[in-house]
Amino acid sequence: MMLIPCPWCGERNEHEFTHGGDASKVMPSGEQQTDPEAWYQFVFERDNLAGEYLEYWHHSYGCGKWFKVTRNTTSNEIYGSCKP
Repeated sequence: MMLIPCPWCGERNEHEFTHGGDASKVMPSGEQQTDPEAWYQFVFERDNLAGEYLEYWHHSYGCGKWFKVTRNTTSNEIYGSCKP
């Protein structure tokens, strides 16, 4: 079981949360907003890195807010969280 630190509610059981994916990816902007390939890369292509990773989490059974968590994907150790 992981305890995920919500910036608003404090540490809670992982079952209260929904994983939102990579928080380091940047949405297409400017000319890329109309490029289907840029959107495909943003939505579907993932690196699936091992180690420290910045990701979005949603406190779906709590305050209902999104936030960022820095987590080690191999050990599930959580280094911290912050508001988006």
